[in-house]
Amino acid sequence: MQHLLLLHGALGSKDQFADLVSGLNKHFTVHTLNFSGHGGAPMPEKFSMEIFANDVLKYLDENKISKINIFGYSMGGYVALYLAKHSPEKIEKIFTLGTKFHWSPEIAAKETKMMDADKIAEKFPAFADTVSKRHAPVNWKIIMNKTAEMMRGLGNKNLLTLADYESIEHILQIGVGDKDTMVTLEETIEVYRKLKNASFIVLPNTQHPIEKIDINRLTFELMNFFKQ
Repeated sequence: MQHLLLLHGALGSKDQFADLVSGLNKHFTVHTLNFSGHGGAPMPEKFSMEIFANDVLKYLDENKISKINIFGYSMGGYVALYLAKHSPEKIEKIFTLGTKFHWSPEIAAKETKMMDADKIAEKFPAFADTVSKRHAPVNWKIIMNKTAEMMRGLGNKNLLTLADYESIEHILQIGVGDKDTMVTLEETIEVYRKLKNASFIVLPNTQHPIEKIDINRLTFELMNFFKQ
């Protein structure tokens, strides 16, 4: 069977893919991993796309996988495309969903404004408790602060430019939810049009959080794409 790696988003972990794995593992050899500092994985000095991409390369090497298909949700999609650019020989096909492509100081400021850990703990204790349990024993506030720092870094220097996307030749599917308030339809279409071998999909009635995504619909779309 084909190998399929699922990459989680910012503040996420591989455990969020449990239902998706159940729907896919009859058709693929499904792999998941926690990026450094997430889901209890060892904490690096800082978060970066380079470090997360290296996590993937290390996983492939340890499991003796020469090439892999990737579904990247949100930040995971950015990591997948970063790998397609910098380690193209390791990648088969890529499906992204809800990936933030456009970064600027203004966008980073907007996104990180909502990542004040102390305010979140005060105003949204249930969410804070969920994130805390997801990343134990690591302090979730450290993860949130490092994620915000990484976003500010992307705002100052987006690691993937439109010219970079033009150079990627892999077969890809670029997806976004029609109700995603973090990722715009416009930025997603702009990147899709720069890619040489990409298709584009909008998931209906779909918000950004992975918990809000219709897993049955997503499973169908992934199977339809990777089985072609």
